[in-house]
Amino acid sequence: MRGFRGQKDEAVMTKAIGGAKAQKQDNDGYSGRGAVQNDGVQDDAKLERLQKILAAAGIASRRKAEEIILAGRVQVNGTTITELGTKHDASRDHIRVDGKLLKGPEKQRYYMLNKPRGYVTTLHDPEKRPTVMDLMVKPKAGPHGDNVRLYPVGRLDYLSEGLLLMTNDGELANMLSKAAAGVEKTYLVKVSGVPPDSGLDQIRRGIVIDRGRLDEVRAGRRDRIVTAPAKLELVRGGDNPWYELTLTEGRNRQLRKMFEEIGHHVEKIRRIGYGALRLDVPPGEFRELTPGEVMALERAAKGKKVVPKKKLPEYAQLGAPVKKKRR
Repeated sequence: MRGFRGQKDEAVMTKAIGGAKAQKQDNDGYSGRGAVQNDGVQDDAKLERLQKILAAAGIASRRKAEEIILAGRVQVNGTTITELGTKHDASRDHIRVDGKLLKGPEKQRYYMLNKPRGYVTTLHDPEKRPTVMDLMVKPKAGPHGDNVRLYPVGRLDYLSEGLLLMTNDGELANMLSKAAAGVEKTYLVKVSGVPPDSGLDQIRRGIVIDRGRLDEVRAGRRDRIVTAPAKLELVRGGDNPWYELTLTEGRNRQLRKMFEEIGHHVEKIRRIGYGALRLDVPPGEFRELTPGEVMALERAAKGKKVVPKKKLPEYAQLGAPVKKKRR
């Protein structure tokens, strides 16, 4: 009997301690890890890092969101958060930035833009040059309308043109940008002079180029790398031929560097393909991707094979050569 009473007393004490802990959690209503449900049990499946929640709501990029948190501009359930890494439930917690309550995550949007030459692939340019954001000015659908915060996936340099993806889906953008995914990107490239077959074979097999920006190379900090094998076909011959080139990586000014290594300057670059997508909008225009196209991008980002349409759209083809007028 004494042993039975001891076990009973211990069970009662354990239950009392557990009830006190649950009551304390109910009174607090919030813990450093994230949202707490009414019964004191956390739903870890719904917890996300605070900077990710801010980015999904269109407040800023994830990196900028971290700066906003560190600056003490974010409150969760009335408590100012100034450290990174805390997790919360956006559907339950009251999250405010500069006193304004978050309205919830933006609907994810995906667009194909045909970037013309003379535009910078960035959100803001300190030199005040036109940016790709200046082209995304037409009304767009979505719960936040024109306030949807879009950003480019990867980049095309100032003098390059063609297919550029614009989205607010940071996770997919990061997956597509990683070299490990091996997403194919196809370009039309016009070269000054006729490269030798031996040089073109070097590009196909993989060629040694300078890593990093040209100003770093000129400063003497040369770091040489070998490019991944590439697909290369002649599209139009002549004194300044056009080639179709497909890469699975996207290093800084890579196409220009590859041809410079075999002694030829690149005059024009137009990206016509990204995964299964093919450029089908006029220069300076954009369109929203279909659900099927988004699914194909997700497959490509996971390293799965995707197949583009066999028939190239008009804007993914070379136009008829311009005939020089006789004087």
